Amino acid sequence: SATSSTPVPVPQPLLPSAPATEAARQLDELLADLGHTQSKLPAAGQGAGTPMEPSLDNMLGSLTRDLQELGIAAAPAGVCAACRKPIAGKVLTALGKTWHPEHFTCARCGQELDKRPFFEQGGRAFCEEDYHQAFSPRCAYCAGPIREKVLTALEQTWHPEHFFCTHCGKVFGDEGFLERSGKPYCRQDFLAMFAPKCQGCERPVTDNYLSALQGVWHPECFVCTECLSGFTGGSFFELEGRPYCELHFHQRQGSICHGCGRPVTGRCVTAAGRRYHPEHFVCTYCLGRLHKGTFRERGDKMYCQPCHSKLFA
Repeated sequence: SATSSTPVPVPQPLLPSAPATEAARQLDELLADLGHTQSKLPAAGQGAGTPMEPSLDNMLGSLTRDLQELGIAAAPAGVCAACRKPIAGKVLTALGKTWHPEHFTCARCGQELDKRPFFEQGGRAFCEEDYHQAFSPRCAYCAGPIREKVLTALEQTWHPEHFFCTHCGKVFGDEGFLERSGKPYCRQDFLAMFAPKCQGCERPVTDNYLSALQGVWHPECFVCTECLSGFTGGSFFELEGRPYCELHFHQRQGSICHGCGRPVTGRCVTAAGRRYHPEHFVCTYCLGRLHKGTFRERGDKMYCQPCHSKLFA
């Protein structure tokens, strides 16, 4: 005999009562209404006439149940890295984490960063101003944070427009700069302020120089103070801190032979306030050697006694 079996009904998936687009629209409306809801009906066990302030968690739970009744999965979009609560609405992703937009704020001033540029440091977000104030290098001239181009010099950082001569304020050109006590100077000011001065012309000495008379000299400036001739033999005479050739040194000292006009450096004869080489102390007329006590003076000339008597008697 034939046997018959009762068909087993196959479970059918529940269909949402509204198309997906309609459900999405309702979700948006519900989320928008969350911010405007002021009160709800009293919870079980409370007096009917006592309104209560709704909590965000209660509203999110109610919203989740409503969405499930519509057949919409309402899994949270993530957990906020700031408040550690599920994110049911708009989600912000930054620094590899998810945030409520209003909870993604500057770690220093608390300003919301949802629609503003931000900087990351040590896993924390900062607004542009606070980031530069806290972490950007400082200019050695103005002490302000350097936001863009950094110039590094003298083991310090500078705004490019603030790296200039400490004395005259000019920006350095192709010659570069020279340093003194951690400060930069242009070449002209550095030499004028710090280079030793030539004893002859008082201009800075930068290259070849001579060291003499407790100072430095340009080689071309180390000459006789009187005749400006160089010291070809390498020797000079000093008088009152200035160099002289032999002739003008003795001239200044009054040690020039009145007879020949040359310096008297050895034995000398002094007569009438003048100096003579012994061999040049002679009678102007007969050229015979004179001896002290046996000459006569006439004008600025010397005569032996016989010639003076012959000529002027």
